[in-house]
Amino acid sequence: MLTAKQIDQYRRDGYVIPDFGLPTETIDTIKEHHQRFVECYPQFVDYCPAVLAYDLGFLNYARQPEILDMVEQLLGPNIALWNSSFFAKPERKGQQTPWHQDGEYWPIRPLATCTVWIAVDNSTTQNGCLQVIPGSHRDRQLKKHVANLDPNLNLPLELDASEFEEAEAIELVLEAGQISLHDVYLFHGSAVNTSDLPRRGMTLRFMPTSSVYDRSIVAKSSRQGRLSMTERSLFLMRGEDVSSQNDFLLRH
Repeated sequence: MLTAKQIDQYRRDGYVIPDFGLPTETIDTIKEHHQRFVECYPQFVDYCPAVLAYDLGFLNYARQPEILDMVEQLLGPNIALWNSSFFAKPERKGQQTPWHQDGEYWPIRPLATCTVWIAVDNSTTQNGCLQVIPGSHRDRQLKKHVANLDPNLNLPLELDASEFEEAEAIELVLEAGQISLHDVYLFHGSAVNTSDLPRRGMTLRFMPTSSVYDRSIVAKSSRQGRLSMTERSLFLMRGEDVSSQNDFLLRH
């Protein structure tokens, strides 16, 4: 469970690193699972925005009771998982994640999500660990983003440079098995991996069911088919659908 101090930090800074780590056996299982996944879908060797659209087996890692307990502390007792992504960053060529706010991409209203970021490998300065701007979430507003279709970026939108000072960023260095949690409005990104070590990170996207995953909102991503935002499956993880408007039909 998160301590009161850690909950305060999440509210103040927009992120927290709990005193928690997934067992080595679980991390080894995720590594093996991911290896089989990219052998089957080599187009996702660097980044897959929606692994559950292709392999529901990844849902098992979102069912960790300790993770759900912490998410419940931050979002309340009624929570749904609406996506899981894999940022693989292979050695010597892992793509950069541009500075952004997650909510710029997502059709959730009101906008509310806690992302659990699982370090599948050691995540370091050298291999492109997550960077965040503490407190950048506080005004609960989406800032200006601009399109950047550089093929070396794994996301098509980035924060306009006038919106933040990169010098204020801190690095979230994690050992394999550690997790971080961050708010939907937090400014964050990560550098390219030019090291000799991979930097695999898996994200779990949780929302309170008082929010609605609104499939009528046109997503700001060009991805189509299974990867379209309108085609994500929602999974009720705890409690009930408070909004009574969320669609929990399995779409793949």
